[in-house]
Amino acid sequence: MAEKKTYGIVPLALLFLLCILLALPFPSVAEDKVDITDISYWSYADYTRVVITLSDSAEFTKGRLSNPDRLYFDIKNSRISKEIRTVLPVGNGMLKSVRAGQFNESTVRVVLDFEKINNYKIILEDPTKVIIDIYGDTVVSSKKRIVIDPGHGGHDPGAMGPNKLCEKDVVLDVALKLKKILSEDPNFEVYLTRDRDVFLKLEERTAIANSKNADLFVSIHANASPRKDAKGIETYFLNWTDDMGSMKVAARENQISLKKMRSMKKEMDVLDIELADLKRDHKRDESNKLANYIQMTMTGEMNRNYSHITDLKVKWAMFYVLFGAQMPSVLVEVSFISNPLEEKLLSKNSYREDLARSIASGIKRYMLSSPETQTVAGIRKSVDPRD
Repeated sequence: MAEKKTYGIVPLALLFLLCILLALPFPSVAEDKVDITDISYWSYADYTRVVITLSDSAEFTKGRLSNPDRLYFDIKNSRISKEIRTVLPVGNGMLKSVRAGQFNESTVRVVLDFEKINNYKIILEDPTKVIIDIYGDTVVSSKKRIVIDPGHGGHDPGAMGPNKLCEKDVVLDVALKLKKILSEDPNFEVYLTRDRDVFLKLEERTAIANSKNADLFVSIHANASPRKDAKGIETYFLNWTDDMGSMKVAARENQISLKKMRSMKKEMDVLDIELADLKRDHKRDESNKLANYIQMTMTGEMNRNYSHITDLKVKWAMFYVLFGAQMPSVLVEVSFISNPLEEKLLSKNSYREDLARSIASGIKRYMLSSPETQTVAGIRKSVDPRD
């Protein structure tokens, strides 16, 4: 007699569960990969900046090979976006080309083909951008070079006041006035990152300062807050901070969320970006000194003509526009455009002229206090590329 087979409740339940699981869509490995969304460069006579942009943070390894001389980056668990150019001819005497390819199923390799360089430096603006600065032969001027950066511009208006005054317009006018004032001193060479209403990426602004072998980099902005009564002047330099107010300002200027701003340090720690290196690379102490001179002079001089000026002191935060600057660099928030009273003042030519003169006074006082201040360009040949 044949044995009769029966199926208990538990096996049937497991079979039913298995059928459900098989019907569910499983995420593919490809969906978890990081996309290489852009590779771009800015080239100057003795300096080139290359930026690799990722869709998300990713681990990478790097190495340098000879015959021919080249630097490569292997970006793990990544793929190349179909929309980007994979070969960028440069041919500027330092860099022959930048090229990218799918090295294997899970790795994209980006290669920089060198021609003749003195030094290179790897910087991370944030964990989703790898920035490589390449230096050739430099000529050090006997004049002090100052680069002024009017924030925002073009399709990026910056903060907007209650009466629709745009930050990008205010800071451009202040910067133009500041350049004119500083240029009256024959010891200064003054440059602007933009002199009209155009958009520049944050990493391009710093690249311009580096390309000029600048001694100082000053980025000018107008502040904003949900609190309409918030007012005052504050000056920032680059450094880590746990201060929530400073992080909010940096997040707004960086055009990222506060959550992303707060996670930056943790993510960069994973990528072995050490705070000690950050302090050295960005001349933290000199930037702090420059910020204090500008803040002290601005608030002091502006209070002679305006009774309401509030001194919000010198602060520090992780501003993208200051990343990679090879000279003392600061970001000045000249007033709160979101405050009705300060917006009204910012709309006046005389107020913007006074702001420019007070910033110029701070820069001059800093220069007089530090006659030895010089751009890193003057000592590049002694820098070990491994630092």
